[in-house]
Amino acid sequence: MSPLFRRKSDPRDRLVTLVRKPGCHLCDDAQAVIEKVCGELGVTWERKDITEDQSLHDRYWEQIPVVLIDGEQHTFWRVNEERLRRALTD
Repeated sequence: MSPLFRRKSDPRDRLVTLVRKPGCHLCDDAQAVIEKVCGELGVTWERKDITEDQSLHDRYWEQIPVVLIDGEQHTFWRVNEERLRRALTD
């Protein structure tokens, strides 16, 4: 569908998930970006510890931190603030 006709969703209806592990500096950086963008847009976000969930570990171990939007992978390793903002508002 053309972007001209696509209906924009309300960012507050989205869910951002940060898949991370303790002691990970990239995870801390990703969380700071997520906190900022989600806070500004009113988007709910959550943290999941990859060391406490075997299925997340099996799927994402080599990519952490991983950011999911509504359960779909958005990015990994480094989070770009503007790209995340666009993904949540488009």
